[in-house]
Amino acid sequence: MVTTDYKDTLRLPKTDFPMKANLAQREKEFLAFWAERDIYGKMQDKPDGAPTFVLHDGPPYANGHIHIGTAFNKILKDFIPKYKSMRGYRAPYVPGWDTHGLPIELKVLKEEGVDKDQLSPVDLRAKCAKYALGFVDVQREEFKRLGVLGDWDNPYLTLRPEYEAAQIEAFADMVEKGLVYKGQKPVFWCTDCQTALAAAEIEYEDEASPSIYVAYPMRKLSESMGQMPMDDLFVVIWTTTPWTLPASMAVAVHPQYQYGVFCASNGSRLIMAVERKEAFEAESGISLGEAIRVFPGAGLEGAIAGHPFYADRDIPLVLADYVVLDSGTGCVHTAPGHGVEDFETGVRYGLEILNPVDNKGFFVKDTPLVGGMSISDGAKLVMSTLAESGRLLFSGKIKHSYPHCWRCKRPVIFRSTDQWFVSVQAFREDAMGAIESVKWVPAWGRDRIGNMVRDRSDWCISRQRVWGVPIPAFYCEDCKKVVVEPPMVRRVAQVIRREGSDAWWTKSPEEMLGELCRCPHCGSNRLRKESDIMDVWFDSGVSHLAVLETRQELRWPADMYLEGSDQHRGWFQTSLLTGVATRGKAPFRQVLTHGFIVDGHGRKMSKSLGNVTSPQEVIDKYGADILRLWVASTDYRGDVRISDRILKNLVESYRRIRNTARFILGNLSDFDPSKHMVSRHDLMPFDKWALSRLQDLVEKVTKGYEEYEFHVPYFAVHQFCDNDMSSLYLDVCKDRLYADHCDGLSRRSAQSAMWEILISLTKILAPILSFTCEEIWQFARQMDPSLEESVFLSAWPSVDRTGLDDVEMKNWSRLFEVRGAVLRALEQARLNGMIGNSLEAQVEMDLAGYADLLNYFSLEFLEDLFMVSGLVVSGAMSSDAHVDEETGVRLAVSHSPYQKCPRCWKWKQEVKDLGVCGRCGEVLSKLG
Repeated sequence: MVTTDYKDTLRLPKTDFPMKANLAQREKEFLAFWAERDIYGKMQDKPDGAPTFVLHDGPPYANGHIHIGTAFNKILKDFIPKYKSMRGYRAPYVPGWDTHGLPIELKVLKEEGVDKDQLSPVDLRAKCAKYALGFVDVQREEFKRLGVLGDWDNPYLTLRPEYEAAQIEAFADMVEKGLVYKGQKPVFWCTDCQTALAAAEIEYEDEASPSIYVAYPMRKLSESMGQMPMDDLFVVIWTTTPWTLPASMAVAVHPQYQYGVFCASNGSRLIMAVERKEAFEAESGISLGEAIRVFPGAGLEGAIAGHPFYADRDIPLVLADYVVLDSGTGCVHTAPGHGVEDFETGVRYGLEILNPVDNKGFFVKDTPLVGGMSISDGAKLVMSTLAESGRLLFSGKIKHSYPHCWRCKRPVIFRSTDQWFVSVQAFREDAMGAIESVKWVPAWGRDRIGNMVRDRSDWCISRQRVWGVPIPAFYCEDCKKVVVEPPMVRRVAQVIRREGSDAWWTKSPEEMLGELCRCPHCGSNRLRKESDIMDVWFDSGVSHLAVLETRQELRWPADMYLEGSDQHRGWFQTSLLTGVATRGKAPFRQVLTHGFIVDGHGRKMSKSLGNVTSPQEVIDKYGADILRLWVASTDYRGDVRISDRILKNLVESYRRIRNTARFILGNLSDFDPSKHMVSRHDLMPFDKWALSRLQDLVEKVTKGYEEYEFHVPYFAVHQFCDNDMSSLYLDVCKDRLYADHCDGLSRRSAQSAMWEILISLTKILAPILSFTCEEIWQFARQMDPSLEESVFLSAWPSVDRTGLDDVEMKNWSRLFEVRGAVLRALEQARLNGMIGNSLEAQVEMDLAGYADLLNYFSLEFLEDLFMVSGLVVSGAMSSDAHVDEETGVRLAVSHSPYQKCPRCWKWKQEVKDLGVCGRCGEVLSKLG
């Protein structure tokens, strides 16, 4: 295709449009503009009756600078309220922060160089609050720098008294419905952080663990097993956690599996599942003969084994449906104090729920054999003891997925302790129904969260730390019972609303409760406060109650939650559970999720790999709009890639869009829309075509925004600027823009179309390229002061099909086919050295099947469209004419025999006599 760059064709002076390459600096000016003019506040000023759209912000954690994933999330969110506002919605965006929790507490303790017991709770909490608020300020400025508009002066913070009080009132609602209880259960426990963890706080990573087979000596057979010698008869278990063997209280078997007694090559007789015999032989190296006795697992119930190293402990054989045959022996060592399923089996059989491990991961001192040792050292002693006694049949290593703490990234343990729980079981079916009522984007989100809620256990909401919201419960010093009554909890909420949650640590129960300070069980007024705090996922999970129900500009439920896909097990889920538990339905109508950010090769970002992309580095180098364009260009439903190469490609795309706007503005320098606007009916045909294409674009882009397919606006606008505008419409229009009379219809028609294109393009791109579009808008306001103060205060363009009908558009499509044939012929002539610029050419052509186009388009227009100085349409062409393969059109290209007009660059016969072409002569005459 033969085209020339804009800068090479500016043959008339125009007012400069200073959209220079200093994007990063210019963006700061518009941040100040938005703040000084309170553009966000004015965006909320909608007429009465305007619809409302609430996107509820999931609170980022206030403990560091934002990273590329956080930036991606915030920018993606920003697209939606801006678009909705321009569509006429009242679309408030209230940002928030999660400010409590263990990471902040640990960071403060580390910076202070002290243990938590060396600081009073109030002093430690004050330092934590200061730390969190400091990073709220840091992140606020970083988010604003991304171009995100919101109520930054009034965010919600989980440490504010009004938020904490609403959280405790939500707890009271759950207590009132009987959904909260305290009980002993095995929970995920981090020995490094020294606190219980919820399932949402667990990450699974590959871990190398011991893999051991242990022989438990049989002491008593069940009636179904019949009679056989007890000497050297063992039931064999397999475990990867030898440190749990001191708490072993039973061996579980599946009631429906077949179990056999096998004579082993080491002289003993071993009991295990028949289907696991060969796998055991292959791994342990111990050969087993044919089974000398086979019986169903149900027949083992009632048999008793002995503990492998505690001689005085009987180990009953019990039944459990969770026993599987994909590993081990089909005989599962059961420690009710160290596993959820084990615990349930222990309760069912009345076993002791033994947990000999303390908060720090050490065996308590009175534990036989391993007392006072860490669990890792204890495991080593356990295995050496088993080896010495001959009970260790095999020891190896296995690499498997193992739970790790999401904070410190270290392996966790299961540990039975007294904790506070929300009974998910009590409202699980309601939660599953609520999931079905929500629109999930992408749709697979419904199944993902549904499976998690269906399979989850009760929610452990207590944490053994200081920096958080207290669990407002008490203990009676006389009858020793737990006291947690709704009126008492609500009274605590009132105090915290006035004074903040520090009051829990500074006030006595009598001061907190007043006349309500009395045990409902025995009447005593000697109450002691609970020392545990609430899980931070409970903090953030009630944000819909603490924020949406308390702020006038918001409403419950939210129209949308938008976070990364990891929040199906995090904030989405805890919000769902608290919503269903307290209000009977989900707190959101739609949930949109995005993937994780990876490098250009699809690898997870890691400092060790050196592939971490910092949002600040991108902004400093390219500007925030390039980062925003990157977000819009992605398919966020999967993992999202970023690299310097990807960003550089986006810079080129950005320049095409920016230069289109720059060219249009440069050519509107003398255009006053109030005086020079040409009506749609009187526009030149080519300008009507351009506006018709604009309507197609607006329709496609609007659909993309409505469906949250943000790559659609980006790609559609880029193609429009590149194909319809730069390579065609604007290129062809240059001649009449530069050479026709400044007030002539042809030029004003082109300017009118370009003005409408500019305004519409600026509006539909504003949610994405916010800084650039605001800059364009402010230049446009110099030509039309009636435009709104900011592009974000303007209305979204509507689709207006006034102009060309379908027949006319079909003719244009056919004409562009002919133009393609001409451009191909001109390119070949240029390669052959016949011409340089296309205006040096004159073309003779036989339109063949396109001859009827001359009924609609003049030769003069076709000459302009093809960008040649002469055009002859003839049916009698020489036999050596070129035939275009795609269209069948015959063409002959030659160099013009005339002279070049110095004003319009066309080669015309009259230039020889007049010095300029006829058209330019007329214009110059009118100009005097």
